[in-house]
Amino acid sequence: MKPWHIEQDLDFIVSATDVVWQSLVGTKFFITGGTGFIGCWLLESLRHADKHHQLGIQATILTRSPEAFRKKAPHLFNYSGFTFIAGDVCHFKSPPGEFTHLIHAATDASADLNEKDPRQMFDTVLQGTRRALDFAVEKKIGRILFLSSGAVYGQQPWELERVAENWMGAPSCLDPRAAYAEGKRAAEMLCAIYQKQFGLKIAIARIFALLGPYLSLDIHFAAGNFIRDAMQGKAIVVNGNGMPCRSYLYASDLTVWLWHMLVRAEPGKPYNVGSDESVSIRELAENVSDTLGQVGYQVVGDPDMGWNPGRYVPETSLIGSDLGLYKTVTLAQAIQRTAFWHGWEGNKLNEVI
Repeated sequence: MKPWHIEQDLDFIVSATDVVWQSLVGTKFFITGGTGFIGCWLLESLRHADKHHQLGIQATILTRSPEAFRKKAPHLFNYSGFTFIAGDVCHFKSPPGEFTHLIHAATDASADLNEKDPRQMFDTVLQGTRRALDFAVEKKIGRILFLSSGAVYGQQPWELERVAENWMGAPSCLDPRAAYAEGKRAAEMLCAIYQKQFGLKIAIARIFALLGPYLSLDIHFAAGNFIRDAMQGKAIVVNGNGMPCRSYLYASDLTVWLWHMLVRAEPGKPYNVGSDESVSIRELAENVSDTLGQVGYQVVGDPDMGWNPGRYVPETSLIGSDLGLYKTVTLAQAIQRTAFWHGWEGNKLNEVI
């Protein structure tokens, strides 16, 4: 029997958000992006809380393909409190009925799309946000959570160990690779405009790198690729020089933070959502190897062609002081739990679960 199961994370989330659920009885959610990595965690925790507390929550989830999600997560698709509708976030048809809360999480965070079709990337972020906010105005929705990104800060200076919410950096507006980041910046401006002009109450979460179940192991995320290779018993390959620094917030902590933000965050005030524990890509490879079976790693040293060859690490003291939210899951635990969910059988080398 595995020493961890996702139900333990869901129990933790519901317990750590007790005060939140008390204010969400009978809530009617509209959620965009509800079938991606973050969306799945929101739905898992919403279902778990609803079943445990009989909240009477209803959620309508916009997705490009309800049928694809039915195959991916049938237990979520078939939950009685959830309704899935097909549509594009940029021009979806408004469903009938009233809604009390909106979570706008729809973004294609594909590095491949950002590289090959930056115009579509920019349009999806910006036009999708405008359509979601127009919908909120139309339905007179009371509280909104917008999932932005730490990418809005642009290149974090190497000497700046952690970037805080008041840092006034920005992506290069002349670099097409910054399409996603500039889209998120412009989307945050839309949030500010709609709050001023229409009175919407919008909480803004600037999200950094994440780990956990539902994370894809075969796209552009280095952590996912490293975990995949270690699970297969392969030595981990770091194609670059291993120097860029990232941090990784585990999905259960992420989910707790987001639910608290939806209900408790001051409208219009952005919060960094991520771990403040910096780790270089080389150190990440070493950690994954040590945690999942001593498979070893090698650093190739090729030039780093990614959008951010430096630091991408948030300062998170603001969300701690304002909302009392802190990281509870270590990097080693996050690596193990992600691997367990993807079928790793575990070992006795480093039982940190």
